[in-house]
Amino acid sequence: MIQTDYLHDAVSLLQQLIATPSVSRDEAKAADILEKTINGYGYAVNREGNNVWVMSDNFNSEKPTLLLNAHIDTVKPTTSWTRDPFSPDIEGDVLYGLGSNDCGGGLVSLLQTFRHLTSHEQSYNVIYLASAEEEVSGVNGIRKVLPLLPKIEVAVVGEPTGMQPAIAEKGLMVVDAIAKGLSGHAARGEGVNAIYGALDDIVWLRNYRFDKVSDLLGATLMNVTIINAGTQHNVIPDECRFTIDIRTNEYYKNEDVFEFLCSQLKSTLKARSFYLSSSFISIDNSLIRRCMAMGMKPFGSPTLSDQALMCFPSFKLGPGDSSRSHSANEFIRISEIADAIDRYIRLLDGCEL
Repeated sequence: MIQTDYLHDAVSLLQQLIATPSVSRDEAKAADILEKTINGYGYAVNREGNNVWVMSDNFNSEKPTLLLNAHIDTVKPTTSWTRDPFSPDIEGDVLYGLGSNDCGGGLVSLLQTFRHLTSHEQSYNVIYLASAEEEVSGVNGIRKVLPLLPKIEVAVVGEPTGMQPAIAEKGLMVVDAIAKGLSGHAARGEGVNAIYGALDDIVWLRNYRFDKVSDLLGATLMNVTIINAGTQHNVIPDECRFTIDIRTNEYYKNEDVFEFLCSQLKSTLKARSFYLSSSFISIDNSLIRRCMAMGMKPFGSPTLSDQALMCFPSFKLGPGDSSRSHSANEFIRISEIADAIDRYIRLLDGCEL
């Protein structure tokens, strides 16, 4: 009966959230819903901006602390939706709606798990955190909350993984590059073409391979994804700008990769940030061993999450399928939410961190 109640409450809450647009940096109304819901469960809620969190009663600083985290924001709906993205329609086992899979299913399942875990004594403290601005790695998201929390031993991040533990994920660094030349008249062959200077660097980027390849995450990848140069057909361009998308595995720090690129390329480089690092938790961690004992299979995830901002061990584990994220007619199965609540409770209730 308790599990049925948890599932009913989870689905009802998710429907409310889907019906409330919460695109990144505009999550206030969704945060209001979560705050009201958690208060209704009898907990004292903390809030910083659009981030909402709650801590287990009788918090004991002598115990280790488990963080349950998922995000409340969504991307903007694509134009290819054939349904209303904000209409939480249920058809059979399927609940449609923007954010249902990424990561509404994990968000509501972890909240119900928090309720269960805090209903009786555990050997650890529990914090449930619904964070904002995950999709844009915003400054007012989880980065604003983590300094306000006590020391975290380990975190479960409710991203859609098919309820298999993602024990590593790639980092991200975006680098803006500028190749300089000298303008001149194209008919007279004057000037120095900045595009050709950029091409030399782009060819190097295309051909270079990093030595250390991860068993979980594969190679560190670099791709030139944007390029812009020139003003008109008869003017030699004196500047060419291009953007490099870099996905690091756990063997490379973003800062070290950037320094290496600066030593190899002629273009002027500027990294937008360094903080979205690759993350990894040991397969020997007690929760990962427990996952494996339950038949789950650890893997490496190519997609980024708030896990990149956590300076403590963490892993992704949540209902749904990553391939549905950011896609038209996004959905989550109700049976996936039920399975997630059940597995989370079996994994975490009575465990040792």
